[in-house]
Amino acid sequence: MIKNLLLVTLLISGFALAQEQSTEVKQDTLKNWSIQGQNTIMLNQAAFSNWIGGGANNIGWIAGVNYNMTYEKGNDLWENIVILGYGQNNTEGLGTRKTQDIINLSTNYGKKISKSWYVSGGASLLTQFAPGYADGNNPAAAKISNFMAPGYVNVGAGFTYRPSDNFTMTLRPANARWTFVLDKDLQYAGNYGLKNNGDSSLFQFGFLGKAIYKVKLMENITLVNSASVFSNYLDHPDRLVLSYGGVLNMKINKYISSVITLDVLYDHNQIWKTQLKQTLGLGLAYNIDNGLKRSENKNNQTWK
Repeated sequence: MIKNLLLVTLLISGFALAQEQSTEVKQDTLKNWSIQGQNTIMLNQAAFSNWIGGGANNIGWIAGVNYNMTYEKGNDLWENIVILGYGQNNTEGLGTRKTQDIINLSTNYGKKISKSWYVSGGASLLTQFAPGYADGNNPAAAKISNFMAPGYVNVGAGFTYRPSDNFTMTLRPANARWTFVLDKDLQYAGNYGLKNNGDSSLFQFGFLGKAIYKVKLMENITLVNSASVFSNYLDHPDRLVLSYGGVLNMKINKYISSVITLDVLYDHNQIWKTQLKQTLGLGLAYNIDNGLKRSENKNNQTWK
């Protein structure tokens, strides 16, 4: 699994780097594409020896890719997002625990109907690479998640508003949402909203709203905000599924960055509580910023 993640990371970054450095490709090749992304390997570590204050030796890492590939020509707009991440921490006396685990893929195609507005349709997949456990990802504890358990697939149609490179909002009043639970150990009624023991999926149909907003806080510091809301028309439309993700990237130089992430989630089918996850890392980061920008206005080109 980790090898697969690293392989995907190398393939994506290698492709983008080749596109950036090639001098033989004609100018027209990328003129309608904007490829923006980041490849990261973040490290954290603590060591103690005769330290009266106490503490346990530990070392951890997080690797990931975050790419936004956009095609824009005339009235056509096609946006693709690839977010992959995995991390572990090894603490003396406790062993290895998972600290990051995400697979987030989405695509959205739109046809312009007025300035900055598009009629659009798209799909997305959200899941994880490896099992998760109730006690801090302790394999001896009860398993609560796994690859495609849950896995969320959204397919829908609606409208997209994109006034600049830094802001995109998609509203889908017609959106089908499938929750998959493909791990047989987790297929019990109530788990992720499943209706019966042995069910492997749950179908919902409703409204989905998504937005991404990128902000340049100061030189070499950017904040990417993403949020979504889903309401199921078929059952308790008042029980909204809400999520927010923030990525603060503090660029030290071309290859070294510090990254802070914050994820907040409320989904009553998972747990009747607000979920919170935060990570901090310092390490290697290589940014890709290639191809056409939406406009010549430099204020709309801060994601680098």
